[in-house]
Amino acid sequence: MAIVERKTPGERAFNWINAVLLGLLTVIFLYPMWHCLMASFSEPISLIGYSGFILKPMGFSLQGYKTVLNNANIYIGYGNTFFYLIAGTAINMALTVLAGYALSRKSLAVRVPVTLLIVFTMYMDFGLIPAFLNVRQLGLYNTRWAIILPGAFAPFSVFLLTKFMRRIPYSLIEAAKIDGAGEWQVFSRVCMPQCRAALYSIAILVFIDYWNMVEQPIVLLPDAEKQPLSVYLSTINTGEVGLAFAIATIYMVPTLLLFLHGEEYLVEGIATQGSVKG
Repeated sequence: MAIVERKTPGERAFNWINAVLLGLLTVIFLYPMWHCLMASFSEPISLIGYSGFILKPMGFSLQGYKTVLNNANIYIGYGNTFFYLIAGTAINMALTVLAGYALSRKSLAVRVPVTLLIVFTMYMDFGLIPAFLNVRQLGLYNTRWAIILPGAFAPFSVFLLTKFMRRIPYSLIEAAKIDGAGEWQVFSRVCMPQCRAALYSIAILVFIDYWNMVEQPIVLLPDAEKQPLSVYLSTINTGEVGLAFAIATIYMVPTLLLFLHGEEYLVEGIATQGSVKG
């Protein structure tokens, strides 16, 4: 016989209020994307000076996408964006996993002071002027390394992964060492599989940082041939509003695909906050 769980009036009211609030938040977050999509299929002339809501295309047109396909700057910007994204994320993740594993080991003598130094840098943001001076003194100004190297080490990512790894049961590591596993095997075969959700969450955060980067390329990369697409988007004037919506629609597709693909890992990594499955 099935047992029917009866909820109190307070619980039912809470569920209704929660559902309404979540529905409103869903509309608030999804509407800008819908607005952008519908505007990208609208007549460009209809968008000039229009500031209202767009629920459907204002005169269906593919002019914005045709302009995008015929604009060489779009391909250059997109190529630069993916280069910075792939190279920067790869270097960042490599340094993050190595630093996180090292700082999670109790045998590391300088573990505490190094961790405190990393936490200190998380609360200090000196802005673009010191970054510009450092990049120029290092001879990296107007080079692609000016974008990749400053973001190669992310203190928050290291701190998050270190916290995650410290919750891995030490019995797993001891068992692996008893079976003859070396430090590299413990790192790659024991710790890394346990941190899959955290690594995916960190990778998404790094991806978003590089994908939405605007100020740094403008200051550090005066050469337009090296600038990412985000910089080109920021330079589009009001007379090219149709082009702007078309580019923005194309620009947000990779982030949506990444989120949909890694939603399970992202939610797990945030929800568990370092818990480890047995």
